[in-house]
Amino acid sequence: MAATTPAPAVPEAVVDLGRRAKAASRVLATASTAVKNEALGAAADLIESRSSEILAANAVDLAAAEAAGLDATPLDRLRLTDARIVSMAKGLRDVVGLPDPVGEVVDGWRRPNGLEIQRVRMPLGVIAIIYENRPNVTSDAAGLCLKSGNAALLRGSTSALRSNVAIASAMRAALGSCGLPEDGVILVEDTSYETATGVMRLSGYVDCLIPRGGPSLIRSILDNATVPFVIDGDGNCHVYVDSSADIAEAVAIVINAKTQRPSVCNAAETLVVHEAIAPAFLAAVCPALEERGVSLVGDDDARRLWPAMSPAAEADWETEYLSLKLAVRVVPSLEAAIEHVNRYSTGNTEAILTSDLRAARRFVAAVDSGTVVVNASTRFNDGGEFGYGAEIGISTQKLHARGPMALRELTATKNVVWGDGHTRT
Repeated sequence: MAATTPAPAVPEAVVDLGRRAKAASRVLATASTAVKNEALGAAADLIESRSSEILAANAVDLAAAEAAGLDATPLDRLRLTDARIVSMAKGLRDVVGLPDPVGEVVDGWRRPNGLEIQRVRMPLGVIAIIYENRPNVTSDAAGLCLKSGNAALLRGSTSALRSNVAIASAMRAALGSCGLPEDGVILVEDTSYETATGVMRLSGYVDCLIPRGGPSLIRSILDNATVPFVIDGDGNCHVYVDSSADIAEAVAIVINAKTQRPSVCNAAETLVVHEAIAPAFLAAVCPALEERGVSLVGDDDARRLWPAMSPAAEADWETEYLSLKLAVRVVPSLEAAIEHVNRYSTGNTEAILTSDLRAARRFVAAVDSGTVVVNASTRFNDGGEFGYGAEIGISTQKLHARGPMALRELTATKNVVWGDGHTRT
């Protein structure tokens, strides 16, 4: 039998961060809702009062990223503005207003022998998040971890390091001002590959790892992680226009799903159209999309109806563009649309536009995705839009969470058994 190559040792500096986060998590697990909310409010205030400092740090990050040739899409994710700072603070205040899941009794029952059994929500412990470019994740993730009684171990990308340091500093100061351990939020400032893989292997310290990034990061997680993880995966999202769709409404929804913010995971990447409505619908939607700078590629049937679009290759059906590009396919039936979506979907968001309730129900039941939308834009798949508050990610797997991950998804349950001198025979 071939010898197994031992995994590289976790750097001692990373282990120390894990120890600190674990110690903080034990304090946060029993912190009262009032104290956690006070710290969240203080963090929101500090982020706003330090906006000039945060924006200055972000400007340095942006200049370095532009000089390094970073593409427009990741640059947009990296960029902070006054409006985005306000949104970050609002996200923290929104979490204040959400119910605290810790201690919630999920269900309970009495056994015939008199034992009372309860399932009660509890924090996961230490949640590690490895993410790319988006500095707003620093406050969003830290805020959700705090409210759910968890410590946050954050490892951002080199491109956003200065921005992340400034935001994490505000979060840590807010915790300290309310008597909570500042190590409830720890930013890993060493952005080397070795440190990232060290975080992935912090068994005994990290209770759940959530990666937020592209295919290379996900591949690294799959290859290296020894801690439990939830994949925040790609968003190859589809909009299916059924034969009974309202054309004007469908055009507006498709334009929004593709162009409102094309660089995010819930933007539409493929348009699937029933052949019965395709001539009229494509004649209306294609020029509207092209006017907004969208590049179209399509199958033979779509190109016969709109010859200006380029031919689609097989790779186009499975690509998350994150840009102003859209693949178009014409299908003969609802079932063919479902087959296409299930074949190429990454499990993020799929939509059906239809006035046929039976078609909507069939699509919802048959499509295997974390979120299925009826007669609305895919862009609504978001923790804030769902009323969850700021989200920590969108899970595209099935264990232990699926779809937008917010407070409840950052807890587990424990069984609490109440007896009165019971012994088992």
